[in-house]
Amino acid sequence: MGIMSFLRNRAGIIIVGAIGFAIVAFLVSDAVQMGGSLMNSNQTEVGEVDGEAISVLKFNEQVELNTNNFKQQMGQSNLDPQMTSYIIENTWNQQVSKILMDKEINRLGLQVSKNELNDLITGKNPDPQILQNFGDPQTGQLNRVQLNSFLDNIKTQDAKSPVSIQWTSFLLNIRENKLAQKYNNLVKNSLYVTSLEAKEDYNQRNRLANFKYVNLEYASIPDNQAKITDQDYKDYYNENKYRFKNLQETRTFEYVVFDANPTKTDTADTKAIVDKTAADFRAATNDSLFVSINSETKMPVSYVRKGQLEAALDSAVFASSNGAFIGPIFSNGQYKMVKVLNIKSSPDSVKASHILINPATEGGVDKAKAKADSIAGLIAKGASFSELATKFGTDASKDKGGDLGTFARGAMIPAFEEVVFNGKTGDVKVVTTQFGVHVIKITGQVGSSRVAKIAMVDKSLASSSKTQQLAYSKATSFLSTAKDGESFDASAQKSGYSKLIAENVVATQSSIPGLDNPREMIRWAFGADKGDVSEQVFEMGNKFAVAKVVDVFEKGTLPLEQVKKQIETAVRNKVKARMLTEKLTAARNGASSIEQVAQKAGRPVTPVQNIVFANPVIPGIAQENKLVGTIFGSQPGKLSEVIEGDNGIYVFVVNGFSSPAPLTNVFKQKVQVSQALVQRAPGEAFKVLRDKADIKDNRVKFF
Repeated sequence: MGIMSFLRNRAGIIIVGAIGFAIVAFLVSDAVQMGGSLMNSNQTEVGEVDGEAISVLKFNEQVELNTNNFKQQMGQSNLDPQMTSYIIENTWNQQVSKILMDKEINRLGLQVSKNELNDLITGKNPDPQILQNFGDPQTGQLNRVQLNSFLDNIKTQDAKSPVSIQWTSFLLNIRENKLAQKYNNLVKNSLYVTSLEAKEDYNQRNRLANFKYVNLEYASIPDNQAKITDQDYKDYYNENKYRFKNLQETRTFEYVVFDANPTKTDTADTKAIVDKTAADFRAATNDSLFVSINSETKMPVSYVRKGQLEAALDSAVFASSNGAFIGPIFSNGQYKMVKVLNIKSSPDSVKASHILINPATEGGVDKAKAKADSIAGLIAKGASFSELATKFGTDASKDKGGDLGTFARGAMIPAFEEVVFNGKTGDVKVVTTQFGVHVIKITGQVGSSRVAKIAMVDKSLASSSKTQQLAYSKATSFLSTAKDGESFDASAQKSGYSKLIAENVVATQSSIPGLDNPREMIRWAFGADKGDVSEQVFEMGNKFAVAKVVDVFEKGTLPLEQVKKQIETAVRNKVKARMLTEKLTAARNGASSIEQVAQKAGRPVTPVQNIVFANPVIPGIAQENKLVGTIFGSQPGKLSEVIEGDNGIYVFVVNGFSSPAPLTNVFKQKVQVSQALVQRAPGEAFKVLRDKADIKDNRVKFF
């Protein structure tokens, strides 16, 4: 009876508990059967911001987009590891910023209405991006005819067409910028500077202090005489715990590098090949073909302006004449040789428009060229180039009537440049490039300077396979003996190898001392434990390396043991301060003037003039915040207590203060202080959002 009563009274609890247990058991069982998929869910996520995942697929798409934009802006086709790392970091910050701002904007209920968006496009004060894309370069004003023509064209496009998709993305970007502007304005408008704050700021920047001091410097005591105890470390750590907050996980690792730089034999062999190539190049009759076969960078035969080549080559080319052969010249690890084919005067820049015909949609290059010739014929008879570009063009410039703007040499591909820089204003030309068939109109040419048409062949000084293999063999031999942390150190010492150290490396870091592209090594380090030695030899260009993780610094407040080395100097100065304070206190006791303190301490009196609170630097010493702060809170003529500073201990006396002229325009001062706050406000507000957010960064798994 007792059991039945117990079950009736607690039946609900028992049933809920049983169901909960069954669900957990089911999930655990499912995870095991699926190979731990619950634990591995972030294998497709590059990170997470406040619970919102960033998929690696979408992140890679944005990285690729930013990379292409960067290449276009910088005029580069290849990016080094540092530039690639910069783009990845910038993309990550964009993603984090967007998620945090979207959450905050939604929380505040900020919106951009349809009328607002229309006003940003066609209104009296269009968005800067609209002006940039549809503005008249001559007047800087919006070209409303061009804009309206584009908008009419968009209405005829399918919603899934590339142009429509790009325009939708463009509008979303304008909307997001407007929302961010509203949020920043909200933050800025919440700031207020009182009259009291304005007056205090004015005084801090203009009130002058004149004083004299006697000091004992920490450097006066040898380090070996200042014995540090464990309690000294603990006291300093506890007083300054806020300083040891690690915002992101870092690793410190040691590594031994085995160089495979070119030997004397490698250099001699390369030079022999270069000399033979130079002789063949001199005799070559088809320079373009020779360059494409023998050059490493395969720079097209084209015109260059002065300053485009590296200094030694540039000066030699423009000091030569037609038919000259220059080189081989060795620079930046490469041998370079140049044929100067023609030197002449040419426009500095050209303004042009074009209509691009796509052979793929026309049934081949011949049909595309025939269509281009027909269009050129219509233009010759007086047809509007702009209207024909809008109708027949296949690239983004068609929305601007084919206008490509003004550009200098190097901005376009060689075949295109050959036409626009060698023609004259008003010419209409047809040319075929790898992008299609162009109908080109030269609408203007600016300036004139010398240019040189060159054919260039280059060859890098590289290590031979024998040299590479020898360095790799040394690395693998060392790795075979360095199985753990202790044997790593012992083997390095026994073999006479120098250990380099990379301290406080973050997961996304792109470079470390002595290595060009250490990403693989860094990724390994963030998957290893303290004391682990790499199980492979890392190859980075002409260098091979073996590494050992020395320490792991987790995100959050670091423990005392991990910061001991970092704080050793500061703690020792604390010990020295105690030793010196006893001496200076004895000198101060019974003294009625700063001169008496100096005499008893055996130190000079140092006068200081015109120190301001806002710039607490003591001439001849360094910044001393505590000392200067105490001075501005002291009475003139009164001998101070012993003050412990960053560089030594001090006793001072204030001679007097020079107050600035009365602040007559408080409003102006408030505006100045407010402007400084307003400039910092957006960045500081975002920093707060980021600090309070739960951000998980998994980029090290993918990049």
